[in-house]
Amino acid sequence: MRLDYAFRDPQLATLALTHRSVGRPNNERLEFLGDALLNMLVAELLFELHPRADEGELSRLRAQLVNGIALADVARALEIGGGLRLGSGELKSGGFRRDSILADAFEALLAAVYLDGGFDACRDVVRGLFTARAAALPRPEKDPKTRLQELLQARGQPLPRYELSAAHGEEHARVFAVTCVIEAPPARFAGSGSSRRAAEQDAAQMALAALAAQDAA
Repeated sequence: MRLDYAFRDPQLATLALTHRSVGRPNNERLEFLGDALLNMLVAELLFELHPRADEGELSRLRAQLVNGIALADVARALEIGGGLRLGSGELKSGGFRRDSILADAFEALLAAVYLDGGFDACRDVVRGLFTARAAALPRPEKDPKTRLQELLQARGQPLPRYELSAAHGEEHARVFAVTCVIEAPPARFAGSGSSRRAAEQDAAQMALAALAAQDAA
């Protein structure tokens, strides 16, 4: 493992790399703590790197850094997979390569650093791993709801309202229908998606397209 930290208590590192398939104790509790630490420390880093970014943009930037695929990539760079303790089933199925297992182990390892060396040690590890990654991120495009809200605000118009029209389908395959209501001039735009949030984004995209067409006419 290539983590730039020397544990005073190696048992903590061992526990952080112990998957639940081994039994108890395992790294699930450490993963819970590490997830909270990572989100906070990455938020702090982005807050410093992007002094003019608003809350929404900072959240989108953090989401690019702190997600299962991105964290699994960090874990692979640290060669965490080779140190994982897995049950026989996970070993046979190649669990040491699985994104979710690698990402969870990485978060657990951060918690182990925190418990072993304190908050500053954990922050140093996070900054060492994420500063360059954060600086290299492309600025994310704003989502349709945010862009629609900002457009209407710039025009001095009331903000859009979203109404849930319907929700149907089996629990594992629900489809939500949402209407985006604009007051001035009055207009309604329908959207759908696998969650209410996704349906709202779809309806906002429909509204943006219609407003763009009006402006171009």
